Amino acid sequence: MTKFMDVHHGMQGITEDQLKAAHKADLALEGEEGVHFERAWADPLSGTVYCLSEAPSEEAVKRVHARAGHPVTEVHPVPLSV
Repeated sequence: MTKFMDVHHGMQGITEDQLKAAHKADLALEGEEGVHFERAWADPLSGTVYCLSEAPSEEAVKRVHARAGHPVTEVHPVPLSV
């Protein structure tokens, strides 16, 4: 499985509770697509949210996010880390 970093835009003003709720929604659906969402970060000022996952494909990440109510179009594979 590959790690992916996806980026959501337009979420200005997101709160910690909202980020936790969005992450929890992903976790509730992830098993159906073989995805595991590891972590999420947000910058409320810019409205940017980043999610790190491990998944079989970019499409699987997109499907879970869409079903959880926060679709994403920007998904990047992360094949190397240190």
